[in-house]
Amino acid sequence: MAQDDKAAITVWVDADRTKAADAFKKANPGVPIQVVTYDGSANGSNSFRTKMQLFDRAQSGWPDVVFSTQNNDAAWASQKSNGKQAFAAVLDGGLVAKDTLDKFTPGSLNPCTVDGKVYCLRNDLAQAVLWYNKSLLDQFGYSVPTTWQEYQALGEKVAQEHPGYIVGTVGDAWTPEVFFWASKCEANGITGPKTVTVNTGTPQCRRAAAMLDTLIKNGTTPNISVFTPEFVKKYTGKVLLMPGPAWYAGAIFNNPESLKVPGGQLGVAPPPAWQGEDAVTGNVGGGTWFVSSHSKNLKAAESFVRFATTADDYQVAVAPGYPAYAPAAEKWVTKQEASKYYATSLQPVVTAGTAIWPGWGSGIFSQEAVWAKTMTPAIADGKSLVALLPEWQTAIKNQAQVDGYTVK
Repeated sequence: MAQDDKAAITVWVDADRTKAADAFKKANPGVPIQVVTYDGSANGSNSFRTKMQLFDRAQSGWPDVVFSTQNNDAAWASQKSNGKQAFAAVLDGGLVAKDTLDKFTPGSLNPCTVDGKVYCLRNDLAQAVLWYNKSLLDQFGYSVPTTWQEYQALGEKVAQEHPGYIVGTVGDAWTPEVFFWASKCEANGITGPKTVTVNTGTPQCRRAAAMLDTLIKNGTTPNISVFTPEFVKKYTGKVLLMPGPAWYAGAIFNNPESLKVPGGQLGVAPPPAWQGEDAVTGNVGGGTWFVSSHSKNLKAAESFVRFATTADDYQVAVAPGYPAYAPAAEKWVTKQEASKYYATSLQPVVTAGTAIWPGWGSGIFSQEAVWAKTMTPAIADGKSLVALLPEWQTAIKNQAQVDGYTVK
């Protein structure tokens, strides 16, 4: 593609990322930019891919930069489509400086890397940690669990001694990413652009399922989404513990429209380990930025994605999530701690950022969509997760095959 460094760039963002575009315009008034808002492929809507397929057919219309809320888009955007060039530009072949790429948190660019090449930059990490209400734990005389065995035991204690209080939820589509990924369950072993290993019958999958069965049954881990009015009504002031992503802090706890936990109560601990093992954790979202291989102004497109992912003006000053770019993440943590909202240091969030288990990949298919369709209704019907594991395996396998994967 012939380059023109005066050409205007078109940038697609979701509503939350319009602030990144605003910050970029302010810092780079000389760069002509047109901003288009779309749904960001939220909840696995797949709109990013669908729209690019239309442009591929028309052979025109592609945006220069796209933000996606999903981590699995590099799986298709890096591949040719009907013999046409792949949508995503390769970023580590000299387009983005090696020095910049090297400063992303180790492992954070894994979802962007296909066959050893980097096709996107991560906006933020969504590593799962253990959130807890320090005031309530102190009041009840409980200590923060460091293993999943202790976590389950505490849930059983809470059910007896403080019924109505909860230690987690299973009502959201990312339940497998919080509990099963952290248990090294082989539900999503992406081993190549079109190969996946799915084995939900392992001891690692069974132990997570058995733990959840116990806690669902005793009421301490309800099957209710954290984003429902019912959850807010029932559990405001009643959340003792909550394993979940870093962004729960702003989205649920420190949010006047959700649980609005008062300052000085919310603590955070590292993800629990399974006894005798090192702690690993899962990841729930944390968006990605792509540069189009069709762009007439790759220079401006690169400067936009680099700004959006690394610049303090956006990542530290404005962004709600934990930046994937390590230097910005450090400053972001300092800023959050300075607010004096948290009851503890946020260091566990930093530690968890490098503890994401690499055995859970980023395929084209959405694990969340599979879980929501197959498992959430079955849990609502009172079925045991341990008994449902084979059904989950079949559902993942079928969906992967629909998307052209060889399943092992």
